[in-house]
Amino acid sequence: MRIAAALIALLATAGAAFAAPSNDPKQAPTGSYAMDPRHTLVVFAIPHLGITDYYGRFDKVTGNLSFNSGAPEKSTVNVTIDMTSVDMPSKELINELSGTSVFDSAKFPTATFKSTAITRTGPNTGTITGDLTLHGVTKSVTLDTTFGGLTSDPFNGKDDVGFHATTTVKRTDFGLTGMVWESVVGDDVKLTIEAMFQHSKEK
Repeated sequence: MRIAAALIALLATAGAAFAAPSNDPKQAPTGSYAMDPRHTLVVFAIPHLGITDYYGRFDKVTGNLSFNSGAPEKSTVNVTIDMTSVDMPSKELINELSGTSVFDSAKFPTATFKSTAITRTGPNTGTITGDLTLHGVTKSVTLDTTFGGLTSDPFNGKDDVGFHATTTVKRTDFGLTGMVWESVVGDDVKLTIEAMFQHSKEK
């Protein structure tokens, strides 16, 4: 009973501390943010047989954000994806994707994205252009991005910001060709990113 009461009290306190998020980027503190890997997802989808999209994700993503609330277009972001963390419904396909015929994650264990330009398209929307390095190939890609909001973490009081981003890349641009099943999948790969960053307050 005492444990149950303590849990209820903790949840009540956390709920009281949680405030409705603001979707105004100007409210977010300027400074450095570290990606929260527990609340960040990189999902990819590729057309399969021309009738469905087949989805997968990467479970380990790290990164940092230098955010300028007064001029968001002056912000920068860097992200690293652990290519060995690919996850899909089929274990056999996971092994194949990690192998030499596709990602070759032993040789190319990470993919990176480094922003080169940010353009605002609305009060809380914009595009982020950057260099995506995947499978040893670097190409410029542009993410359509929405500022998801700012809130205070109810457990540690730090400021959290969230972003939703999408883009489409061609797998052939990154040398992802020659798979035995290449003829039954499309070239365009849709990427969806849900990223949360936590403000690194100076001590």
